[in-house]
Amino acid sequence: MWKSFVSKHSCKLGLSSTSNMWRRKHYPVLVSESALLSKRLYHEDVVYGYRVPKEVEYSDYTPEQLANRQRQAALVCLVNAYRSSGHRATDLDPLGLQKRAHIPELDPSRYGLEETGKKLNIDGILEVPVSGGAKELSITEINKTLEEIYCGRVAFEFEHIPETAERRWFADYTFDNFMQKKFGQVKRYGLEGAESAIVALDELFSLCNHSGITEAVLGMPHRGRLNILIDLLKYPPRALFHKLQGNPEFPQDLPASGDVISHIASSPKLNYGCKDDIHVTMLHNPSHLEAVNPVVAGYGRAKQMYLYDNNTDPSCALGDRLIGIQIHGDAAFTGQGVIMETLGLSNLPHFSLGGTVHVIINNQIGYTTPATNARSTLYTSDIAKLVNAPVIHVNGDYPEEVAKAVSIAFEYRKRFRKDVIIDLITFRRWGHNELDEPSFTQPQMYKIIRTRESIPKLYERKMEEEGVVSKRDAQAVRSEFSNYLEEELSASKEYEPEADHLKGKWSGLVMPREAVTTLDTGVDIGTLQLVGEKSVAVDSAFSVHPRLLKHHIQPRLKKLSDGTSIDWATAEALALGTLLKEGYNIRLCGQDVGRGTFSQRHAMFVCQETENVFVPLNSIGGPQGKLEVANSNLSELAVLGFEYGVSIQSPRILPIWEAQFGDFHNTAQVIIDTYISSGETKWLRQSGLVMLLPHGYDGAGPEHSSARIERFLQLCSTPMDISDPSIVQNPNMHVVNPTTPAQIFHLLRRQMKRNYRKPLVVASPKTLLRLSAATSTLQEMAPSTSFRPVIADSLAGDPANVKRVLFVSGKIYYDLAKAYAADSARIDGQIAIVRVEEICPFPGQELVGEIARFANATEFVWCQEETMNAGSYSFVQPRLQSILPDGMKLQYIGREPLAAPVTGVSRVYKAEQAKIISDALTGF
Repeated sequence: MWKSFVSKHSCKLGLSSTSNMWRRKHYPVLVSESALLSKRLYHEDVVYGYRVPKEVEYSDYTPEQLANRQRQAALVCLVNAYRSSGHRATDLDPLGLQKRAHIPELDPSRYGLEETGKKLNIDGILEVPVSGGAKELSITEINKTLEEIYCGRVAFEFEHIPETAERRWFADYTFDNFMQKKFGQVKRYGLEGAESAIVALDELFSLCNHSGITEAVLGMPHRGRLNILIDLLKYPPRALFHKLQGNPEFPQDLPASGDVISHIASSPKLNYGCKDDIHVTMLHNPSHLEAVNPVVAGYGRAKQMYLYDNNTDPSCALGDRLIGIQIHGDAAFTGQGVIMETLGLSNLPHFSLGGTVHVIINNQIGYTTPATNARSTLYTSDIAKLVNAPVIHVNGDYPEEVAKAVSIAFEYRKRFRKDVIIDLITFRRWGHNELDEPSFTQPQMYKIIRTRESIPKLYERKMEEEGVVSKRDAQAVRSEFSNYLEEELSASKEYEPEADHLKGKWSGLVMPREAVTTLDTGVDIGTLQLVGEKSVAVDSAFSVHPRLLKHHIQPRLKKLSDGTSIDWATAEALALGTLLKEGYNIRLCGQDVGRGTFSQRHAMFVCQETENVFVPLNSIGGPQGKLEVANSNLSELAVLGFEYGVSIQSPRILPIWEAQFGDFHNTAQVIIDTYISSGETKWLRQSGLVMLLPHGYDGAGPEHSSARIERFLQLCSTPMDISDPSIVQNPNMHVVNPTTPAQIFHLLRRQMKRNYRKPLVVASPKTLLRLSAATSTLQEMAPSTSFRPVIADSLAGDPANVKRVLFVSGKIYYDLAKAYAADSARIDGQIAIVRVEEICPFPGQELVGEIARFANATEFVWCQEETMNAGSYSFVQPRLQSILPDGMKLQYIGREPLAAPVTGVSRVYKAEQAKIISDALTGF
């Protein structure tokens, strides 16, 4: 509530006012250095989703200014020293523990500048307003001005920015008290000591609202979250108190587990006296610090693309209508790798938001670790120099200075559409939480903290002394807010929470009570042929690589004409293209996804003459959705988090993330654990994200073989005993290991045609991509066809003769089938091979039907090429065992348990693989 005391100020950085800064158009223009780099022509607007901020022009010095800079070289050196090193001599620490450093470079005498009374011409060197319009100051006046600008309570780092234009441009107290009284034994992670963060966000929302921004996407950790929810984001206090009293935040009839108070979110509309509101979406966060960052970026990007696609104003540029806002902790900002990865996405054309404002709430400590042990850099913000982001350091004890710092950061982002960092240096009044004792490890720091007043109290006294507000008025405001909280606390006893999901774009979808696995996803064959032809159609002037013409385009056209031998890449293109024709948008993202890791996809063609890029599926014809092919940087954690953010923004987008190899998702495990597998359960947020994870043992060694299917299955929420057919399965995600192109066709279409969204994890093929046996016909994708969770045996012949039933999943089927065909006379139809295509939800009833066919079977075996402690066996065993005939025990054939996924010795690998095949097809 004390945010209303803070007056709004502007701040100058030693430059002329913004109203004059951009007028000098008649002199040579500086364009950002990045714009001068060699441009590859496929970086152009015709590629859907390729969006970059508009280039900024900035006037160079006039000839007179350049001449003056040459004459006053010593003065130029002094000014540059302040700009590059002044931040090291600032008064930034509210606790006074960090002493102001003596910086020799800031001494004018170092450059031969002494006070003689003579005034020096500052034109083109130091742009500050001088009375009477004069452009001359004495050394004393210059030094004083530089001290005020660069060594005060706000400090700037911008000399590391390579773009000249950007360098030139730079040249709650009552709530926490109430909570401590009423809920003193609850870990609230309050904002006490950093209350000026409320000022920062309030000022930022106001600036956004007045500039025409209509959407803000906010990500932040636990500290200060409740303060911001209540004070700024209109979260009902009664809802918070209801939760604090041990109640759920959702209606009790919903199948949700909920989350702790420091992870709840809000999405209000705010107005700061403008015609239009600003809609602020705070996203849910897990306890894994900073994991929300890429989710915010992806959510914001998806919303921005929606606004862009539906905006009739052709002048609408990247970042005009939406802004990303990230709140960080100091120790996490420098310690968590997701920070670096997310920053690395910030200026990439298929990921950029057009600038995010980052606010580091710098408590000068991480849990119990002091800054000296928490980072190897001078500032916690130094990692942001990775993307040449400017940094504004500000002393959190001075709310007005904080508001100024925010105003500067906002203006920079508005002008250059790039990320900017505010290092808000504060302190933490309590320990890591309100129940923690911090003086065990920081006795000196907390001796100072416990003897000083709060920031709101200090500012209130200042306002009283200046006559802005009386003591009575301040007390009245506090009393009014305290009384309001008391009323809300009383109301919380009768409070009934409302569901906040499946609204807006998500209305019309349902929260399923049972997984739907059978759905007609077939398409008319004529449409399939049309889409398939369009998937490889290019203009005659477009120079396609001759090998693609011979080995990709011409073979695809023949397969489509024949209606047979449809390979995986073609089936995938048919699925995507038909969804596009139905109006869905698709985002295909990952490392090298345009071509495909195995050079199989070619969703984009690159002209061999111009390097222009063409995405054929965006030119099917007629009204259609758009396919965004986003070749990502070499990141998994941030990119997968980004795609999850895209997935929860709209159900009309099919987001697909493909790992280069299946096990590369390892580095993104936090996103899988805390968002993809549990987001709906915790927060009622559905996601239709598809993960394509190339999987299959082919002698590639320990790392490039396994998608670690077992890890996903361990995260799946399905019953172990499925012997009772009335048992309902409604898992949190679907895990599949398909063996035919038609199966992937139906899976991708099913993902969008259902009336709900679930994550889909696909153990996708490698060697099967070009295996002639692993093909499909167009008839298998025609109307009245669908995905088959179980593919029945087709090798044995008469089921009555079968003695052994092999249950398999994935690539090993083809290894077994090949060996089976070679030894069919001996086997004599006594072995059946049943393919389990969908592992979760486990297809119990389909398998019951298959098992019933083999009434004379005496052996039921799960066969896999993975090790016993990996693959699907541990998940399948109790479930399959529960539906086997009485007295039958599920046997296992596969590799023995191993710490690594597989051996790296080729001779051993071949021997193991041969033994699995032999054991499976002999001894019955």
